[in-house]
Amino acid sequence: MSQGGAGVDGIDLGTVTAIDVHVHVHASVREAPRDPAFLADMATYFRSGDVKPFSTHDVAAYYRERGMAAVVFGVDNAGRGPEHGGPSNEEIAELAAEHRDVLIPFASVDPARGADGVRTARRLIEEHGVRGFKFHPGVQEFHPNDRSAYGLYEVIAEHRLIALFHTGHTGVGAGTPGGGGIRLKYGNPMDVDDVAVDFPDMPIILAHPSFPWQDEALSVALHKPQVYIDLSGWSPKYFPPNLIQYANTLLKHKMLFGSDFPVITPDRWLRDFEKLEIREEVRPMILKDNAVRLFGLGD
Repeated sequence: MSQGGAGVDGIDLGTVTAIDVHVHVHASVREAPRDPAFLADMATYFRSGDVKPFSTHDVAAYYRERGMAAVVFGVDNAGRGPEHGGPSNEEIAELAAEHRDVLIPFASVDPARGADGVRTARRLIEEHGVRGFKFHPGVQEFHPNDRSAYGLYEVIAEHRLIALFHTGHTGVGAGTPGGGGIRLKYGNPMDVDDVAVDFPDMPIILAHPSFPWQDEALSVALHKPQVYIDLSGWSPKYFPPNLIQYANTLLKHKMLFGSDFPVITPDRWLRDFEKLEIREEVRPMILKDNAVRLFGLGD
């Protein structure tokens, strides 16, 4: 599935030690600063201390300093809720092109945008070189197997790009009244199983350990050859035993390093991962090799 594009061709796989497939960009360099209150709430939930919004430039410098590459994106929610107001897809993609040695740009298009969203997705691929799309069903208020989203998937699949879905619990809105309006039901990975059936050639990433549906996520990834799991959003010290078991064995080729930066830093994640009972031959697969294969970076 390798093809040219912003943020990919310049990555030196001989020097990059890890590829973080789940990094949020919250700050724009072109628009007025957003209200960081929701980040403060998430930092409290993740016990992350003071978390500041990072621009695409900031993220590039941060990961370059650590000898890592990163997949970067925002979350589009058609003007609803706490994720609204970050940098545009175009800004992230254009700035990632300036940092193609460390950044791989994804986009995010809310399925609620309908036909206009489908046209936007095609333009972001063909004119801005994005490499995949991030969906957050809880924030965007949709079930992944809702047919209203299928037009977006058709464009993504046509270009053989990746669809990444938030699954399971979320720190967005956690601990705030009514959970900030976020409905956890949208995070069940079994909804994505339908998508994997209907789009068998579209690579899919189930983002995060999928509490309280971890067994479901493992089953989908085991059953569907194009489905992967990223390990972001949780410190590895909290990974459930079944996730560690499958990461070491049947799904060792399908587990991906992700942090959920900035609320969880790669430094924190890697410190805790080092203490995890992961086989030595599996560690480089999770940290880098599986992502290299999935993104076609070695072609």
